[in-house]
Amino acid sequence: MTAPTSTTTPSRGGGTGDGPGPFPGSGRAGKKPRRTFGIGRGAVPYLLVLPALLLELLIHIVPMAVGIVMSFKELTQFYIRNWGQAPWRGFDNYRVAVNFHAPIGEALLRSFGITCAFTVLAVGFSWLFGIAAAILMQDSFRGRGLLRALFMTPYALPVYATVIIWAFMLQHDNGLVNHVLHDQLHLSSKPAFWLIGNNSFVSLVVVSIWRNWPFALLVLMAGMQNIPDEMYEASAIDGAGVWQQIRHITMPSLRPINQVLVLVLFLWTFNDFNVPYVLFGQSAPPAGDLISIHIYQASFLTWNFGSGSAMSVLLLLFLLVVTTTYLAVTSRTRRTSNV
Repeated sequence: MTAPTSTTTPSRGGGTGDGPGPFPGSGRAGKKPRRTFGIGRGAVPYLLVLPALLLELLIHIVPMAVGIVMSFKELTQFYIRNWGQAPWRGFDNYRVAVNFHAPIGEALLRSFGITCAFTVLAVGFSWLFGIAAAILMQDSFRGRGLLRALFMTPYALPVYATVIIWAFMLQHDNGLVNHVLHDQLHLSSKPAFWLIGNNSFVSLVVVSIWRNWPFALLVLMAGMQNIPDEMYEASAIDGAGVWQQIRHITMPSLRPINQVLVLVLFLWTFNDFNVPYVLFGQSAPPAGDLISIHIYQASFLTWNFGSGSAMSVLLLLFLLVVTTTYLAVTSRTRRTSNV
C-alpha cells in the first residue's frame, strides 16, 4: 500500500503555501526605487519662470540695451544700414536733449509738461469715474449685469478701432460731436476744430479717459467684493450715512488696490503712443504733442535715432525714479497705518 500524497495549493505569490512569492501584490515583494532626474524641488519654480524670463529678455531687455548703446552714437540716416559704424558721441545727445535754452531741449521740455498735464487729468478722471461706477453697482439691482457689460465695452474693443471711430466723430464738418454740440444743442457759435489747435488736448484727454476708466472700474469692483457686507450693515445700525460708509469703510479697504491701480494707470497713460498716433497721425498738433509722439518724430521723421534714443533713456530714468519713489512712499504709509 502506498502512502497518501499530500498536495499543496500554490498561493497567489506563485510559491507554496509557506509564504508569498515574488508576484506584485505579495507582501514580501520589494518595491522598485523611483527614478530621479537630479532636479531638486527648489529648482522647479525657476524652471517654470524660465520661459517668461527668456521672452522678457528678448522682447524688452535686449532692445532696451540696444537703445542705450544707440543713444551714445551719432546714428543718422547716413549710418542706418550699418549703425555699428556710426561715430561715438558720448553724452552729446543727452546734453542736447537737456539744454532747455536750445530749440531741441525747449521742445522736449514743453512736450514733457503737456504729457504731465495729460497724465494727471486722464488718470484722475479715469479713477474718479471708475470708483463712482463701482460704488453705484455694488448693490444688486435689475439690469446690473447688462450695465457692467456696457461699461466694459470701451476696454474690450481694439484700441485702433475705437480711436479711429473717435477721429471720425471729432471731424470738423461732418463729425458727430459738432453735430450734437453745434447743430442740435447750439452750445457753440460755430463748429470747433477738435483735432487741431488747443482743442486737440481736450480730445486727447477725453479719448484716453474713455479708454481707461473701464479698467479702473473692473479693478475696483473686484476689490470691493472682498469688503464684508456686515461692515456696512453694522455702520448703518450705528447711524452712518452713505458718505460716511464710503469714507470710513470703502476707501480704507480699497487703499492697497488704489495704490497699485494709480501706478498702473500712470505708466500706461504717460507712455501712451497708440491713442495720439491714431488720433493725429505722425504730426501731432503742438497742444497734443505727447512725449511718446515727440520721441517718435525726433527718431523717425528727422532720422536722428541717436537723439531719439537719448530722449527715450531719459524718459526711462524719469519713470524709474517716479515708480521707485511712489512705491517707497506707499510702502512707508502702509507700514505706518498697520502699526
